[in-house]
Amino acid sequence: MTTVLEQQTTGLAAGESEQEVTRKVAIICSKGSLDMAYPGLIMANAARMMGMDATIFFTFWGMDIINKKKVDHLHAGLLGNPSSPMPHSIMGLPGMEALATKMMVKKMEELDIPPVSELLEILDDAGAELYACQLAMEMFNLSTDDLVPQVKESITAMDFWEKAEGAQIVFI
Repeated sequence: MTTVLEQQTTGLAAGESEQEVTRKVAIICSKGSLDMAYPGLIMANAARMMGMDATIFFTFWGMDIINKKKVDHLHAGLLGNPSSPMPHSIMGLPGMEALATKMMVKKMEELDIPPVSELLEILDDAGAELYACQLAMEMFNLSTDDLVPQVKESITAMDFWEKAEGAQIVFI
């Protein structure tokens, strides 16, 4: 018999063993560039492959990742990225963002990494839960018709915290 103190210490409910506890991750995607879309989606996919519950909350510019009109047209973000191998004086020149995006997409294809829209389908099929931020939808005048079908619903930040209870939080 597990005592209340042991339950609080281990995080287990009465009668649960450690093997029955499902690990959870909740990922907040707040940026919509191509180079910022993949980390959250790949992390969620890895979590599902390990049997973890995965919830993804798209907010602010991260809404571009789940916007039907934008999902297949995301660009690599160069400006303001201190890790970019390109000199800052060149990053802002016309065509540089398109060139960097083309190079990144080519490398992803070589590595057999699916496009963002396909990765969203894979995540949905694997049981990950995808949510849009209700406030961001209002800010950007979006409706559910504007979102990819894999988005379960739009929720508030408070709803997200309810769904994320007990999960490891990753903010991207």
